Amino acid sequence: MMINQNLTEQFVTILRMQRYADRSIKTYTSHLTYFLKVSSKHKPEDITQKQLEDFIIWLVEKKKIGQSYQKAMIAAITKFYKEIFQRQINLKHLYPKRKEHQLPKFLTKEEVKKILDITENIKHKAILTTIYSCGLRLSEVLELKISDIKTRENVLLVRRAKGKKDRVVMLSPLLLELLRTYYKTYKPQNYLFEGQDGERYSERSVQQILKNAINKASIISPASVHTLRHSYATHLLENGTDIRIIKELLGHNNIKTTEIYTHITDVSRAKIKSPLDLL
Repeated sequence: MMINQNLTEQFVTILRMQRYADRSIKTYTSHLTYFLKVSSKHKPEDITQKQLEDFIIWLVEKKKIGQSYQKAMIAAITKFYKEIFQRQINLKHLYPKRKEHQLPKFLTKEEVKKILDITENIKHKAILTTIYSCGLRLSEVLELKISDIKTRENVLLVRRAKGKKDRVVMLSPLLLELLRTYYKTYKPQNYLFEGQDGERYSERSVQQILKNAINKASIISPASVHTLRHSYATHLLENGTDIRIIKELLGHNNIKTTEIYTHITDVSRAKIKSPLDLL
């Protein structure tokens, strides 16, 4: 097991040198650790292509893993063998071909307002409001620096987002006013939202903040921090914002990724009557 631990650490070092995002490194490491644990009877370098294939099939058929987990595990194994053993592993034939068509979970405007209104701590309110107002991923809000706020232009710079792309989003006057109040109270030095000793705020803390607010507001809709981003996109569409603009604001590479939100708003706009109403 110690050898596997050393291999994992070596793998992480390579990913860091290749400038992978912390979140991606965490995902790769998690999947690799599980793979090495399950296959601990064998030395990693001795595991055959057939055994790797059987492992993926076992995960799908016995462990009932989802498509995203399947993709991530295949990517982790392939990358691991390429970087550590200079061995090309081909598992493309086990890559899920059919996409899961799941509609994004979102909150109504009323539910978002309840969550923000009931959050009394100014720092907690500022974090949740920034995520919703700017449609940010959790990792993006935690990476924000004070210098990323451009008050003169009323924009927020989102640097090194997913895909290592920078983007610009609009800065609501209401959010700016809230951030000014927060800044005067907490006086952050580097990151906009800092934890102890000036380090970036933790993901788990933000998740807990939202969970507490949802419980306090008695909201029964299932929601995570990412749901606030989905809600941002859905509400923009409901307000008539062009889908191409939303694509840029969200930082999507492909418009098809953004178009999933139209499935929700199209139904609400269509004013179609249920057959029940026609009885």
